[in-house]
Amino acid sequence: MTNKLIFLVFVAMFVTFCTRTNTTLKTQEKIRVILDTDANNELDDQHAIAYMLFSGKVFDVEGITVNKTYNGGSIDDHYAEAVRIVKLCNLYPDIPVYKGATGTYKEIVGHLNEENFDGSDAVNFIIERAHAKDHRKLVLLGVGKLTNITLAIKKDPSIIDRVRIVWLGSNYPDPGEYNLVNDTTAINPLLESSAEFEMVMVRYGKPSGTDAVVAYLKDFQQKMPGKGPHISTPVTGRHGGKFTNFGDYSVNLFENFRGHPSSRPLFDMAAVSIVKNPAWAERVEINAPKFVNGKWVDRPNNPRKIVIWENFDKDSIMADFYRTMEHYVLAKP
Repeated sequence: MTNKLIFLVFVAMFVTFCTRTNTTLKTQEKIRVILDTDANNELDDQHAIAYMLFSGKVFDVEGITVNKTYNGGSIDDHYAEAVRIVKLCNLYPDIPVYKGATGTYKEIVGHLNEENFDGSDAVNFIIERAHAKDHRKLVLLGVGKLTNITLAIKKDPSIIDRVRIVWLGSNYPDPGEYNLVNDTTAINPLLESSAEFEMVMVRYGKPSGTDAVVAYLKDFQQKMPGKGPHISTPVTGRHGGKFTNFGDYSVNLFENFRGHPSSRPLFDMAAVSIVKNPAWAERVEINAPKFVNGKWVDRPNNPRKIVIWENFDKDSIMADFYRTMEHYVLAKP
């Protein structure tokens, strides 16, 4: 092979490498996200928040909004727990937290023109960040009731093309599920809209839902102590005690959870995980159903499509959770 031919081959290989590298860099673009959570409900919300905030190589976190559901006390309690976790991740107040809806969509929607309607801080923040000058869509990752997100879409429909809604909720095609029943009036307006909408299945007791993504107390007691950045000013936990890192608080949350279980699904953390890596679940596109009188009604001829996520790779998700706790990269606001 002549020197000239060798040179041309080298140039071709170099161009191919650069093209592939460019493509890789484009596909690794960070994901803009707002997490909407009933943070004080149980213990999966807190781990979803920390997992997101420790995944700084993947997420640009715009903020956290909270909503009130049946468990966990007042909206102030949900807000306080979210702030507590952000502080333990050493990101407060850089990552802002906003109070959202106490009531339901149906109760609030007629008041959207008022200055201080129920949930206005969270709803207005969602709209503001959706309009930020950025070519990336904003992911609205809901792990509580849908109220804040649906109100934002209703108040300003112009954000529809600027957001991707991913919601941990429903046992579809079966009825029930905690996040859904906390505000059944918020689901159909999204299903009837043109918003990009994805439902992350819960499906209690079934292997196809996030109910199967289980954490074990013994693993937490072994793996979590001391994990995360250590802060100088201790934070008082929801069950008392003082904490200077998320890992220690994580163990405390598990040990004090009602009924003192030896294992617990991390529903909400699993929802964060499939936004982080879609390969960890099966993505299925369906014709958008409707929720009527407490039941799902399929509409096979409906041209409107939505996505459901099911059959989660629980081993990969839990492995990444522990790996992220060990080798965290803090998200940037």
